[in-house]
Amino acid sequence: MEPAFKVDRVERVTNLLLVLLDAKVPLTLEHIVHTVGGYPDGHDAYRQAFERDKRLLREQGVNVYVEEVPGSDVSGYRVDPDEYYLPDLDLSLAEQQALNLALAGVAIDDQVGQGAAWKLGVAESLRSVQTAPLATLPSAPALPVLHEAIRARLAVSFRHRGATRTLDPYGLLFRRGFWYVAGQDRDRQAVRSFRIDRIESMPVILEGQGFEPPAGFDPAAAFPEDAWLIGEGQAVTARVRVDPVHAGMVEAELGSGSVVARHGDGGVEVELSVVNVDAFRSWLFGLLDHAVVVSPDSLRDDVVGWLEGMAT
Repeated sequence: MEPAFKVDRVERVTNLLLVLLDAKVPLTLEHIVHTVGGYPDGHDAYRQAFERDKRLLREQGVNVYVEEVPGSDVSGYRVDPDEYYLPDLDLSLAEQQALNLALAGVAIDDQVGQGAAWKLGVAESLRSVQTAPLATLPSAPALPVLHEAIRARLAVSFRHRGATRTLDPYGLLFRRGFWYVAGQDRDRQAVRSFRIDRIESMPVILEGQGFEPPAGFDPAAAFPEDAWLIGEGQAVTARVRVDPVHAGMVEAELGSGSVVARHGDGGVEVELSVVNVDAFRSWLFGLLDHAVVVSPDSLRDDVVGWLEGMAT
């Protein structure tokens, strides 16, 4: 028998979350179905619908616990409010004002990020203020998953450059316009950093595979300023032409002293000393088709050969 009105699934899942958050003891499936509107009739039907809703909540990072109902041998469900709600930050007036100023000067490029930022306590009077941001922070679908893995201290698995990698994520870093995750790469047995927008699959949190980060770990330490200088090889001077799209960014990154030529279209040529060719290649490819190696020929041939190898 169809209900007198149809409850949208989003509304049903939202109501389910509120009921589980408010539960003082684990709630049985039957109690949930009779409390939350919108579930179909029939035990098999409403159990399947509930399992789908429970899976959706967990995919969104909400832990739904299965526990024994006190005084019985029946299982029930609940959500721990301490894991869900943001604790009181207890900011002083000066700290609140500093946060307001930072949020006024930095834009976040998705509405979810903006909403979360406002909830941190921006004064109501600033909501209507229109200011030109000094910077824009990009979002990435993988960021919430990585944030949760770092908080829970659980390893993650993802695909990167065609291979599956397993990482103990120690921290996140925003550098040169991109987000990076840094931690212990279990496959390489070394600390590594990965640019998040180059991760080829949504990271999966590996339940039961916990870790303890090193005391005082600094993500920036896993991301040297000039990684192409680190190594024991023979240094070569690379000359790179950068088109107008990224010329300003590269000059700001390397310094004006690295610029050896300026072109009428706004592009520049820069020189940098390269010891670690792999690190240089990674930096160069981060500029996509907006930069080319001019010299030396050996380095240019290395880059071309690597690209041709990837293509085949």
